[in-house]
Amino acid sequence: MHVIGTAGHVDHGKSTLVKALTGIDPDRLREEKEREMSIVLGFAWLTLPNGERVSIIDVPGHRDFIKNMLAGVGGIDAVLLVIAADEGIMPQTREHLAIIDLLHIQGGVVALTKIDLVNDPEWLDLVTTDVMEQLEGTCLADAPIVPVSAVTGAGLNELVAELARCLNKVPARADRGLPRLPVDRVFTVAGFGTVVTGTLTGGTLSVGQEVELLPSGRRARIRGLQTHKDKIEQAMPGSRVAINLSGIGKEEIARGEVVTLPGLLQATELIDVQLRYLPDASQPLKHNAQVDFFCGAAQVPAYVRLLGAEKLAPGETGWAQLRLSEPVALVRGDRFIIRWLSPSVTVGGGIVVDPLPGRRHRRFKPEVLARLEALLSGTPEELVLQALERTQPVETRVLYQTLSLPTDVINETLNTLFANGQVFALDELPTNVGQWASSTSFLLSMPGWQQIVTQMRTILGAYHTTWPLRKGMPREELRSRLQEDRTAVLNNRLFNQIIDRAAQEQTIGADASQIWLAEHQVRFDPTRQLAVDALLESFRRAPFATPSAGECEAQLGNELFNALVEQGILVRAGPEVVFLAETFAQAKEQIVAYIQQKGSITVAQVRDLFATSRKYALALMEYLDELRITKRQGDARVLR
Repeated sequence: MHVIGTAGHVDHGKSTLVKALTGIDPDRLREEKEREMSIVLGFAWLTLPNGERVSIIDVPGHRDFIKNMLAGVGGIDAVLLVIAADEGIMPQTREHLAIIDLLHIQGGVVALTKIDLVNDPEWLDLVTTDVMEQLEGTCLADAPIVPVSAVTGAGLNELVAELARCLNKVPARADRGLPRLPVDRVFTVAGFGTVVTGTLTGGTLSVGQEVELLPSGRRARIRGLQTHKDKIEQAMPGSRVAINLSGIGKEEIARGEVVTLPGLLQATELIDVQLRYLPDASQPLKHNAQVDFFCGAAQVPAYVRLLGAEKLAPGETGWAQLRLSEPVALVRGDRFIIRWLSPSVTVGGGIVVDPLPGRRHRRFKPEVLARLEALLSGTPEELVLQALERTQPVETRVLYQTLSLPTDVINETLNTLFANGQVFALDELPTNVGQWASSTSFLLSMPGWQQIVTQMRTILGAYHTTWPLRKGMPREELRSRLQEDRTAVLNNRLFNQIIDRAAQEQTIGADASQIWLAEHQVRFDPTRQLAVDALLESFRRAPFATPSAGECEAQLGNELFNALVEQGILVRAGPEVVFLAETFAQAKEQIVAYIQQKGSITVAQVRDLFATSRKYALALMEYLDELRITKRQGDARVLR
């Protein structure tokens, strides 16, 4: 799922365009409708031509409400930059574009609105050229520019098509097992209670789970979940979500708090960052300057401690430690914005490289700056998990070769991930950690394993629906189906290890030839059961003169007959010879006892022992040979 955010100057038609695209008016407040201007965040959704439903966050454009705008753009995948064709680039257009660039939002489309008010084609060309020049050097430099009119509908189809193309290039949000939802709106619903909304990242949330709100530390339970007003049982990363919380009141939650699972995150007041200072800032950024800090939906005052310079000139980038006035729940890689307190204007932003440095750094220390440079590429834990996300399951030795980290660092990192349950080996790793770098054991992240299990259950569930009388799916068929959607090659060794682990977890059942869902049972409907009972009765009347396999199939049908064999009710001792399972068990016991007493047995003696024909006696002995209970010596059989 994806989320699009609007951006642009006040009165350039953002909300009107959203309503024209979706049929939903994002301005829900009476004051917004009276002033014809967005004040708070608005929400809508759009179904793309490929069937994907994407969320749209409509943000205020007026300079007085930039702080509300910042609460909405932190979790978006792409931006819809709205510029009125009759006015062109305006002050808030530039500020919004700077914010988009600082947040590193890679996908975007420019909507040149209100073309119905422009009668001069040369003016439209001039505005388009001006927009292209303004986008140069930003993350929207290659963004398509689509002229539209929300009034006449001109260009709307083309705009939707461009949005679809843009989002097609944006990867889905990864499930790293670390769900968090920055709260951008809190309200109550009569009969339900407290509801919070936000964009979910990092993992899934499910109805019934206990959650923690940070930084307050208050606990609550998920009573219900909605996406686009549809009730859901589980919310996926990258989706706009409304969470109905029980056990907590609206007044106990503030915008900017983060909903997560208990114990996963820790709020912080000190963070290490790489800071980019905007070129059009009016003055240098000095050490200990006070700013407003924005990340996710949170806003808190902060002091900037420059670590490698006395000051940053406009356009420069440097390392800094931000001392926040209040705790904020952050993770490495979060993008943030800083603004002057007065006048309130955006002056920079950057990326969090360490959300929990633990202490204040001494300034101008080369080792501190070198560590921050290394952290910018990713913590070892994140680099390992990212490598697994790209291709898993992966052999341990291949993972070591892929990562550009020292071997001892990978050893330590894997130990931590194993201890936390985030990564596991399908088979036993060498007890000597020093041998891991050459091990062929397969590694998986926990989300990666859950993905395989879900895929396997889906395939097996469909198979059981199609073939309800079969015990399970042939092993090779399941291996082939699992391979279709995976980059890692599922050779027999890897596939068998996956099946063994899933069977240990009692997700599936398996034998040498077939695999089935653990809860699957072959059941006969009343009509089939009557036919089965009639056939089995004929077997009991003449246990050693039974119907042939062909006669059984003619009476029951191939599927039902095979189901009886698979369940062990019937034993197929030869191509055409079939016995009841209990009959065969008794015959085997008597034959073994006879050989133990006499030393051997012939087919003729078997025939006489059970008062049957040579056909049945021979089939019995050949099947016992096949089972390696007996072996032939001349015309007789002896025990193996």
